[in-house]
This record gives sequence, C-alpha cells and structure tokens, in this order.
Amino acid sequence: MAPNPTRYSRVAIAMHWLVAALVLGQFALGWLMQSIAKDPPGQRAAAFNFHKSIGLTLLALMLVRLAWRATHRPPPLPTTMPPWQSRLAHGTHWLLYATLLALPLAGYLGSEFSGYPVKYFGIALPQWLGKNAHAKDLMSLAHLTLTWVLAGAVMLHLAGVVKHGLVDDDGLLSRMGIGQPRAPSGPPAA
Repeated sequence: MAPNPTRYSRVAIAMHWLVAALVLGQFALGWLMQSIAKDPPGQRAAAFNFHKSIGLTLLALMLVRLAWRATHRPPPLPTTMPPWQSRLAHGTHWLLYATLLALPLAGYLGSEFSGYPVKYFGIALPQWLGKNAHAKDLMSLAHLTLTWVLAGAVMLHLAGVVKHGLVDDDGLLSRMGIGQPRAPSGPPAA
C-alpha cells in the first residue's frame, strides 16, 4: 500500500458515485415496483428482473470496491476531527460496505428460493437452490430489513456531508474531489 494521499483515487471516486447513483435508482425502483399490478405479470416481472440485475451489478461493484480499498489506503481524516466523529465516520463507511454486500445477496438468495429463475439483464442464471418458501420469506425479510438499514446509513452519511460541506466547510469533502482542502487549524483533537 502506498502512503495516504490527500484525496481518494479517481477510480475510488468513480466507483463511489456509480454505486451511489445505482443505490438511489434501486431505492426508487424498489418503491415503484410495489405499485405495479400483478396482472398482467409482464410489466411487474420486467421491473423485478431489472431490479435484480442492478442488485447483482451492485454486488459485483462492491466486491471490486473492497478489493480496491484493501490495496489503496483512503486519505486520512483531519487530525483536528474529534475522535467520536472519526469513529462514527469509519463505522458508517463499514456499515455501508457491509449492507451493500448483504442486501443484494439476500435479494439474490430470496429469488433463488422463490423457484423462479434469476435473470441478469435477460440472461437466465443457473438455478442451484430449490424452491423453499420458508427460506424465501426469511430472505425477503432480511432484504427489507437491510434496505432500511442502508437507508439509515445513507442518511447518516449525507448528514456528515452536510455538516462538513455546509456547516463546518472544513474541506473534508475535498477527499472525494469536492472543493478545496483546508489547512489544518488549531491543535489536534485529544
């Protein structure tokens, strides 16, 4: 690993914004899918299959992000940041990572247990699990629960963006390529 730069790499920034856009799209699509009538089934099935395809894409992107993160250190947080804020930032990031891995996995497993084929942008994936209504219900509950956990983590992340970008204007967002870094002021936090 190279020493910490002052901002994330272009690859990390691009993956961040791609995942963010896909996650926001998934929230919107997931909400919209619930209002599509079951009869006739074509439109609803197409929406669900598209949602599953994006979810599997997100899973793959998150695995790439984890590999990238393991080999590229993130820029350090300011030494003037209070320790509780630093812990909260790190905890929120790892919660986002964990949820963005577990959520599509739960969705995929729920689909596998449903007995219907999982299609990735129209290509039917091999079915390796049999129909299991109880397991499908468990995965559906996990998927729904993780959706709310992700929504909370995203809101917490956005609250940090507002705090550091608009309230404090401390240059922290420059790590993600937004704005200019600020020179540290004052002694490091205890």
